[in-house]
Amino acid sequence: MYICSMDNDQILDINKALSNVTRLEVLDWLKNPASNFPPHKELGHFNDGVCGQLIQEKAGLSQSTISHYLNSMQKVGLLIATRHGKWTYFKRNEEVIQEYIRTLTKRL
Repeated sequence: MYICSMDNDQILDINKALSNVTRLEVLDWLKNPASNFPPHKELGHFNDGVCGQLIQEKAGLSQSTISHYLNSMQKVGLLIATRHGKWTYFKRNEEVIQEYIRTLTKRL
């Protein structure tokens, strides 16, 4: 999903999603998944991102908490989720992240 220009509601929704240290850390970890997570046994690559279970283990939070965090980040477009069997993999949505940064740079 490419957003040509973000409106105030989109900016505020992303700001809310980022208003937590763990969520910021998740975005940072996903920037370079091979350096921050063990190799995927099932997939053998990080093309679809990182399994939510591995993110949960690294964050040291409960499954319900990290699931809420990941879903809120996906809802505002910061993450892309892909299902493989019973597992959901998450990766950064670079287009939305870059548009968010461009919009803030222009407006602030």
